[in-house]
Amino acid sequence: MHYLRDADAIYRESFAAIGREVDLSRFVPEARPLVTRLVHACGMPEIVGDLVIAAGAVAAGRAALAGGAPVICDTLMLAQGIVRDRLPAQSAVLCGLEHPAAAGLARQLGTTRSAAGIECLADRLAGAVVAIGNAPTALFRLLELLDEGWSPPALILGFPVGFVGAAESKAALAADPRDVPFVTLNGRRGGSAMAAAAVNALAGPSL
Repeated sequence: MHYLRDADAIYRESFAAIGREVDLSRFVPEARPLVTRLVHACGMPEIVGDLVIAAGAVAAGRAALAGGAPVICDTLMLAQGIVRDRLPAQSAVLCGLEHPAAAGLARQLGTTRSAAGIECLADRLAGAVVAIGNAPTALFRLLELLDEGWSPPALILGFPVGFVGAAESKAALAADPRDVPFVTLNGRRGGSAMAAAAVNALAGPSL
């Protein structure tokens, strides 16, 4: 079988292909590396039409990570996908699923562990980068916490995926982000790999 085997060559050709196939002109220059990383993470150039990147979102995320703000994740898969060596100030990567109270709180509230995990980390929200790549309930609960008066994060990366609540939770974020900069992908598509790619893009140097 004949196929490209060299990792560096695969990397270069992947981003060269994205450069040929993706029109980045509607995005401000500082957002284009983020868009490129998101396309690379899912292999779908067509997502660019559904990406929403709020004004100032890239700058807010980069500044938060440069200052050592924590990254709050809804799943362990997402947390594992964040390349710690790229984080410029060794930010803590937190996942509410690991909180000892998450399971009990989920039962008490009749919700998912991911949503309960976000609530367990509510006291860490202020100035954080919140990345949600799986659970629509986690994004909905985050918005509710902001409505309840908890201090806002610096940035919301909203990429929940699925057939129930994913599109709706992202629409709710885009319609009223509670004055928080955000990045999201409209519709059902998303996932932990994309959310992790977004964090890694903001943490590392531009392409």
